[in-house]
Amino acid sequence: MTDTTPTVLFICQHNAGRSQLGAALLEHLAGDRFTATSSGLSPAGGVNPAVAATVAELGMDITDRVPRAVTADDLDQADVVILMKPGLALPSTPRGEVLEWSFPNPETWDAEAVRPLREAVSEKIQTTLLAR
Repeated sequence: MTDTTPTVLFICQHNAGRSQLGAALLEHLAGDRFTATSSGLSPAGGVNPAVAATVAELGMDITDRVPRAVTADDLDQADVVILMKPGLALPSTPRGEVLEWSFPNPETWDAEAVRPLREAVSEKIQTTLLAR
């Protein structure tokens, strides 16, 4: 990584759950050590309400974030690309390091079901990114 703040791009299918959760948790845990962003392959209409609720429990409001499609430019600018589901077909080859994590899709879950996912993603961020 360079002397500038590394950019971490979290990607999932709809940019509504897992990738939004990853970006929010990195912001929460790392402060200004990283720039966190997220996108998806086929963006949903909004952030998953259950994911937003569990992030709100940490004092962050992500309800106004808008899911968006990943672009070749995103992949070129990211120092680390984290696929929240292995094997996603990206629009181009990422420039930076690619990490493939495997987390279930919380699309139909309630907040109680999302909490363990939040904790698992938090742990993965701490042991993979923040331990560097």
